[in-house]
Amino acid sequence: MSEQNRPAPVPLPKAWPFEEAARLAAHVEKRAGTDDRPALLETGYGPSGLPHIGTFGEVARTSWVRQAYTRLTGRPTRLLAFSDDMDALRKVPDNVPNGDMLRQHLGKPLSRIPDPFGTHESFAAHNNARLRSFLDGFGFDYEFASSTDYYTGGRFDAALRRVLQVHDEIVSVIAPTLGPDRRATYSPVLPIHPRTGLVMQVRMDAIDADAGTVRWTDEDGVVFETPVTGGGAKMQWKADWAMRWFALGVDYEMSGKDLIDSVKLSGKICRILGGEPPAGLTYELFLDENGQKISKSKGNGISVEEWLRYAPPESLSQYMFNAPQRAKRLFFDVIPKAADEYLANVARAATLADDDPALPANPAWFIHAGRIGPDAGSPLTFGMLLNLASVANAETPDVLWKFIRRYDSAAAPDSCPMLARLVDHAIVYYADFVRPAKTYRQPDARERAALADLADNLRGLADGPTADGPAEPDTLQNLVFEIGKRHGFEPLRNWFGCLYEVLLGQKEGPRFGIFIGLYGVGETVELIEAALARASMAASTGAGAV
Repeated sequence: MSEQNRPAPVPLPKAWPFEEAARLAAHVEKRAGTDDRPALLETGYGPSGLPHIGTFGEVARTSWVRQAYTRLTGRPTRLLAFSDDMDALRKVPDNVPNGDMLRQHLGKPLSRIPDPFGTHESFAAHNNARLRSFLDGFGFDYEFASSTDYYTGGRFDAALRRVLQVHDEIVSVIAPTLGPDRRATYSPVLPIHPRTGLVMQVRMDAIDADAGTVRWTDEDGVVFETPVTGGGAKMQWKADWAMRWFALGVDYEMSGKDLIDSVKLSGKICRILGGEPPAGLTYELFLDENGQKISKSKGNGISVEEWLRYAPPESLSQYMFNAPQRAKRLFFDVIPKAADEYLANVARAATLADDDPALPANPAWFIHAGRIGPDAGSPLTFGMLLNLASVANAETPDVLWKFIRRYDSAAAPDSCPMLARLVDHAIVYYADFVRPAKTYRQPDARERAALADLADNLRGLADGPTADGPAEPDTLQNLVFEIGKRHGFEPLRNWFGCLYEVLLGQKEGPRFGIFIGLYGVGETVELIEAALARASMAASTGAGAV
């Protein structure tokens, strides 16, 4: 086809997974002439610890790139969740039992160490089972791969022989990055000691690429000739990563910002072996509430289990979807916003036809694997439920449902399953985070006059035709605006700040007209009267915020 007659390229949906999918497609296109296998995307897992929120983020994000690639090209894909269970255990994790037993096996491959939990044949097998259960619980579509199985089963044999052929070239890439002591003994090959089972980091005395063996000397002066095939040895991790890319033909793998240099080195080694490094995204790291890097050993972040105590998994997916190349705080206070962002995206998606090109740009399209069902959304936001729980001091879901049904008589747990889940989560989040932090401030003279004016106007609505049914939120919102303007609040957000801080005991809050409609006009009047009574008492006693 001539350039003149070639159709114009279809614009990519404006979502980062499609940008990554285009890069993946270009990578696959380079080898498509002689290799028509499915695109292979990979994620790595170190099974010395249990799956964590970073594990979820990497698999979720890679799955979204895979989804975008299929939409973009129509070509098949595979996702390999690879466990580095041949790695040596370097230190005993703090969060596992039988630490003394594990300490006796330091330096051995994780797959050859007894399970401290006593449920599986090895420590690696236990953590691999936890990984698969973890991924299955989120419905990820993946293939599990064990480094031990691939090494011992011969999947890497040809690539390992190739490593020996270019051994010195690999050393020349890695050596400049090492200190003098490591540089003097470095080899990409780590033989497994045939007597102790330890992963040996020693100088290679001789490399025999034809025989596929290495000769080395242990600390007792005993010389060994070890085949690198069949599980007799493994690779140091940068070389291991490169060897895996080469052996399996990995097309895409993302990694954290802290591995930028490792990706570059592994890419060079992959090319030395004769392969092409995969395309991939470098994502930013998570920060704690103080802006410090999240660390599993420090425990300064939030776990998947903790997140799911306070909000549904869709909200965690939304958080992971947002700007992966920007560092983000990962603490409990980000949960409500993530939940409501997800709900807003579901609501926007509901307005689009299935063939609307804007739909695949919506995060909800990715979160629900392209099938956003009718039960995905909620008529009320998570933030609104938290505010309702706050003013009602709700300790059980029944308290919230009483207000919800008055606002929308058709709302029920069975007909609104996402709303039901949000209600349950809101009760827990309120008890743990909102209630302990509530601080009511006293209104000044202008704020007291405005609040009294609002109460008078609402009292009139409560006595009018809306008394037996929900007032229209827009009518209520307009009333709130009108009173703020009438009392000279400039900017008007200062008036809403007064409502949140004086009535709700918090810095931010909901669209107030919707809140009044949900909580009730009469109840809101009582809320204002109680705040004004507190203000009068504080004025007479000289008290401040409560």
